[in-house]
Amino acid sequence: MRLFKGYLLTICLALLLLLVSVTAPATEYFVQSQDEYRAISSKLVAGDTVILKNGVWTDFEIVLDGQGRADAPITLTAETKGQVILSGQSNLRLAGQHLIVTGLVFKNGYTPSSAVIDFRKNSKELAFHSRVTEVVIDNYNNPDKEESDYWVALYGQHNRLDHSHFVGKRNRGVTIAVRLNSEKSQQNHHQIDHNYFGYRPTFGSNGGETLRIGTSHYSLTDSFTLVENNYFEHTNGEVEIISIKSGKNTLRGNVFYEARGTLTLRHGNGNIVEQNIFLGNGVEHTGGIRVINKDQVIRNNYLQGLKGYRFGSGFTVLNGVPNSSINRYHQVENALIVNNSFIDVDHIHLAAGSDAERTAVPINSVMKDNLIINTNNHQPFSLFDDVSGIKLSGNVANTEVPAALEYGVQQQDLTLEKAENGLLYPVSDTMSAGAKRDLKVLSKQDTGVSWYPKLPGAVTFDSGQTHRIEKGEKALLAAIDNADEGDVIVLANGQYDVSKLVKINKTLTLKAAEEGQARLTFERSTLFEIQDGGSLKLEGLAISGAQSPDSAGNTVVRTQKWGMVENYRFVMLNSQILQLDINHSFDFFATGKGAFADEITLMGNTFENVTGDILRLNTEIEDLGIYNAEYVTIKNNTFNNVQGAVVKLYRGGTDESTFGPHLLMADNTLNQVGHGKRNKNKSSLYLHGVQVADIQQNTLVSSAPIKIEHTVGEPVTVIKGNLFDATLVPTVTELRVEGPHTAVIDDNKTVNTEKR
Repeated sequence: MRLFKGYLLTICLALLLLLVSVTAPATEYFVQSQDEYRAISSKLVAGDTVILKNGVWTDFEIVLDGQGRADAPITLTAETKGQVILSGQSNLRLAGQHLIVTGLVFKNGYTPSSAVIDFRKNSKELAFHSRVTEVVIDNYNNPDKEESDYWVALYGQHNRLDHSHFVGKRNRGVTIAVRLNSEKSQQNHHQIDHNYFGYRPTFGSNGGETLRIGTSHYSLTDSFTLVENNYFEHTNGEVEIISIKSGKNTLRGNVFYEARGTLTLRHGNGNIVEQNIFLGNGVEHTGGIRVINKDQVIRNNYLQGLKGYRFGSGFTVLNGVPNSSINRYHQVENALIVNNSFIDVDHIHLAAGSDAERTAVPINSVMKDNLIINTNNHQPFSLFDDVSGIKLSGNVANTEVPAALEYGVQQQDLTLEKAENGLLYPVSDTMSAGAKRDLKVLSKQDTGVSWYPKLPGAVTFDSGQTHRIEKGEKALLAAIDNADEGDVIVLANGQYDVSKLVKINKTLTLKAAEEGQARLTFERSTLFEIQDGGSLKLEGLAISGAQSPDSAGNTVVRTQKWGMVENYRFVMLNSQILQLDINHSFDFFATGKGAFADEITLMGNTFENVTGDILRLNTEIEDLGIYNAEYVTIKNNTFNNVQGAVVKLYRGGTDESTFGPHLLMADNTLNQVGHGKRNKNKSSLYLHGVQVADIQQNTLVSSAPIKIEHTVGEPVTVIKGNLFDATLVPTVTELRVEGPHTAVIDDNKTVNTEKR
């Protein structure tokens, strides 16, 4: 009995101590310095809150480590949400249980480690049941574009990333990565929801995904991650916007707005893709869903206005590799594709990627009750191999389909109307094909944070104020220094002798008040250098190299020689470029290594006497799938006596995760172009690995030939309606595929062949 009473007393004391610990008041710490944070960080207990004082915190590596509880988490927050700025080399690491971080902004710097926000302290100490919410990461990029990092890396299990804002990732690396490289991070049941993923510019090589779940090494492991109600706007990094490389994930209710690329089921089995909205609005390379592997479910999705093709098409079912290694392409098996709406989707590709390696066609799969409507009556299906392993039924289309699909697709003329959710549906209420009418369309304003603006990704030319200046170097340089983003500087008639390198670090237009009457010379090796943050438009100017240094390698315009992280644009209209012949190898435009142009456009210009190239875009020669410009447009220009090529554009390697380069060259006149002894390619136009080349209605007189080298990616080349006068016909070489070239060369005219 005495023993029993002692035992009972012990139990009571234990319960009393537990009650005291549970009801102990939480502590609120108001922290004003890094030293103060370090002093209290090791003694945080369940229920504590740490408030960071408003202001800029530089080089602050935060570790939030503690054991909270579901009913009493440990919280790190801002004094005022959005007014605590982490800059310089700052980051955040979480480890423990039931942690919450909210209200912080990362900008004006980059992480010193592998991630800006890491759900782990180290490889052994991970975060569980923790949450990062209402956090902003804005253009927080390593200055070395090729240096890889994550903005958020999720480890552990049962963590949540929600209502946060991510915009402007420009260096290599996935924006958000779910890592499965330890047992404690597998079958993790993470939740990623209500986040705003803003502009991610085209990266120009592999490594620009916005979200990746898993890696190929762990792709046969299940993740159970839920990606729900996120908004992806202009996330253009590469072909894979979302790359799923694990199993049993659900992607539901997300919106992809004018986003170039696809939601790709790259590795892993048993994923569900449902109720997502893809709105391309006719933007080039906007894609939908790409299917690979086993047991994938794609249902009740709405896809509209998508222009992408091949691996970036509106809908793609890929061929696999027989007995594939874990990092290649597993065969599509038991896919269920049901009740999806494809409205004005240009391309639906089945058995895509079929080649000598990818011969395993889709099997045991079902495609039923889908709606395929193209208002321009364009037939979207392309079949690249045997598709009998995809059984079709109940599908409805308003166009004819390939004969192999006719048994499972009913052709109907349908009228569409906009429903309350803003989506298009057939007028008929009895139509069972396509996405459901109760599909909810997420608003951009319902994602991210309410206290941080969702701004466009790039400033447009001519969107600012106009400043008129008098002639002279001093007025010009002062106007450039004082201009704001998008401003236009109008140059009065007269001479501008520029003795300094003009650095362009903003979006700026220089325009002649009267075409050809503002004349610029320059005394440095370069007139304009486009730097990070800079984009330049020139219009109506006359630029002469007569006062340039008497040395080789001058340029009129160049980018930074190294270290550009931000994409740029260069446009020149109706201008005259003269006397680039003071010495050899005088180029008009030269790119630095690692620089990447969203756009380079030359229209209505005249070039006279150039000893180098017009556009030299070939610095990425390591054959790693990297290139220097996405869109190059050359229209209605005249090139006289150019010793180099009009364009040298190079994209090497075997990677297939990029869109470009793209070249449009039309209505130009080339006279005596490409014959310089230092023009090693002996060509007037040299393209290597360019994905889209449209060369039409040009006149080449006594010039070197056009030379094109096809590599990977099923490049599209059209050479049509050109006149080759005393000029050899173009050559197209297939470097990766056996057999004749795939270019379309048609309706060209060759004259004066004896003068070659």
